[in-house]
Amino acid sequence: MTENEANRADLHKDPAKVSGMFDQVARRYDITNDVLSLGNDRFWRVATTRAVAPRSGQRILDLAAGTGASSVSFARSGAYVIAADFSPGMIVEGKRRYGHMPNLEFREADATDLPFADDEFDTVTMSFGLRNVNDPKRALRELRRVTKPGGRLVVCEFSHPPSRAFAGLYRFYSDRILPVVARMLSSNADAYDYLNESIRDWPDQRALAGWIRDAGWTDVAHRNLSMGIVALHRAVNPE
Repeated sequence: MTENEANRADLHKDPAKVSGMFDQVARRYDITNDVLSLGNDRFWRVATTRAVAPRSGQRILDLAAGTGASSVSFARSGAYVIAADFSPGMIVEGKRRYGHMPNLEFREADATDLPFADDEFDTVTMSFGLRNVNDPKRALRELRRVTKPGGRLVVCEFSHPPSRAFAGLYRFYSDRILPVVARMLSSNADAYDYLNESIRDWPDQRALAGWIRDAGWTDVAHRNLSMGIVALHRAVNPE
């Protein structure tokens, strides 16, 4: 594959292909997402930050952090935040934008084999990244391993609207409109075809909650955002 050739992942979610795909969209990733989500990504980020409830003195792992947009909102509280992602391109772009923040550290990391010690973090969070991991159940166990007893998990992920009427409207937007806009904005529009496929293939809210429980988390709960386009999952690592 040449440097300029588009890299497109598929539902096998080969880590090298997924990482390479995100490398290619890193520079315009945030602005493309803002347009394609019709600005909802800002609301989802605010809701996630409120669920994480970062405080000074805490250590927070923001996994699949991308360029660090969510990590910055946590770090502004005074918490020490590690923004981790398995895309080197995302890490480079994040450092370029936010490398000046003293309590924000960027690290390359694989969600299924995290390079962190047991019980290292007060809170672990992952936004729109669990769906791209080739073994998400293992990733949920790894997240629990690095979380202190009594610590919390917050996962914000695409889901399935419970309303059939709204689900149909959302599917029309995703299938017909989103690809056209993505081709206008993104350096790798094929990545957004994969986005649609991965969302369609992803389990619904209850199924993901079951995966979280099976990984050993307790007090598992979720709430829908934007009528169920996205679900915000929360859980606790038992003491």
